[in-house]
Amino acid sequence: RYRRAGDGACGAAPGALLVQEVMEQEWQELRDRLPSLRGEEPMEQMLEDPDELAVLEEIQQELILQEQSVIEEYERSLRFDEECLNAMLDGLDATDRVICPVCRKNNLTVKAHLVCCQCGLYISTHDMTEGKLRSLLESTLTEHSQRCWHNPEFTVTTGMEEEASLLMSCPV
Repeated sequence: RYRRAGDGACGAAPGALLVQEVMEQEWQELRDRLPSLRGEEPMEQMLEDPDELAVLEEIQQELILQEQSVIEEYERSLRFDEECLNAMLDGLDATDRVICPVCRKNNLTVKAHLVCCQCGLYISTHDMTEGKLRSLLESTLTEHSQRCWHNPEFTVTTGMEEEASLLMSCPV
């Protein structure tokens, strides 16, 4: 019930704060329990020390400010979560991208004569496209998974006179 306070639930005014509602309920219960407080005297006359009212109002304001800061932090957290979710969904929509098999973090840049990644992968190719590269990687991984349950590792190899190549090896 308290989670919905401030949303206009339970007869509260729209935008009302939980602190205000709880303090009013506590005051009503206190008045019901103490016979001396059931009269129609104003609250200021019931308090012996006029400073007590100021202290109670100060406490109420501090609680209201604290509740507002918690609500603002919660709303910021919700916005951040929504932005992260949207970024992840945008990444899923980019199906034409190929993730680097070496670092498994970044997307590969595939051009007609070059495949490269931010991790340092740099391989010269001939007429390569992202679709061709994805197909080659998928078929090689599928073939390996038919014989072995372990995940293969990819590295870049270079020989003395040959160009860099992508090598798949299995630790098993």
